[in-house]
Amino acid sequence: MDSELIAAVRRFNRMVTQRVGALDDEYMARGRPLAQARLLWEIGPDGAEVAALRARLGLDSGYLSRLLRALEGDGLVTVGPADQFSGDGRIRAAALTDTGRAEWAELDKRSDAFAWSLLEPLTGHRRERLVTAMAEVERLLVASMVTIDPCPPGDPRARACVRAYGREIARKFDEGFDPALSNPLHDEELVPPAGVFLLATLNAEPVGCGAVKLHRDAPAEIKRVWVADTVRGLGIGRRMLAELERYAAERGWTAVRLDTNRSLTEAIAMYRSAGYREIEPYNTERYADHWFEKHLVT
Repeated sequence: MDSELIAAVRRFNRMVTQRVGALDDEYMARGRPLAQARLLWEIGPDGAEVAALRARLGLDSGYLSRLLRALEGDGLVTVGPADQFSGDGRIRAAALTDTGRAEWAELDKRSDAFAWSLLEPLTGHRRERLVTAMAEVERLLVASMVTIDPCPPGDPRARACVRAYGREIARKFDEGFDPALSNPLHDEELVPPAGVFLLATLNAEPVGCGAVKLHRDAPAEIKRVWVADTVRGLGIGRRMLAELERYAAERGWTAVRLDTNRSLTEAIAMYRSAGYREIEPYNTERYADHWFEKHLVT
């Protein structure tokens, strides 16, 4: 752990929390702390399911319930079944009251004014520098919030990622993509000890996946590496690849290999930059044009 890097992050955190008013008891002079104001903003004029709010804000159920009760007590929100949307009475949703919508609009106006207060003292060039730096910090923070963990391949989130992967390659492949014509990949091949399926999530939402098959007497095989457009360019694909390699290496495999299509130029570039070398075909995959292998450091 680099102590200078840690100190720099802590210093930045202290400065930002003070500058944005996170320490104030009455955020933007509206009589409530930042946490309540942020929750009111996230509920918004259209309302939101409580579970979605919990995932989006990274709050535990108890704390979220206390915040909602405080907003209810102020007459700003109502919380009740969302069955009119889902047909499931167990799903609860929060909605703004008329008073809550007026407060939301006032908060929106004051937020614009506060944002301008950050920019107004700066010259035009420095304003652009600040906004550009903020955008870069935002991207890097989002990248740091993505988690990658094992997930059963039959999990609905895993299924959703695999479907998105299939739709994407169907658009990109010159000849389209028909799963029935591809070499089969069964769920039981992607659960320990045969292999693993990894899921990348951001605020509990799936944003990427990857899998590795641990072949007997052969290199491990990486499959279905996919990253959603929303987090592309943040290094998630490279992280996923590294996690799959690590999983295989920790279980004794000394090499991994994969196949890919010529249309996936960005993926091919990533594999090459990650140390993969092109090899002769090792399978009869209909949609494969390139085959790669990498020796692992154990």
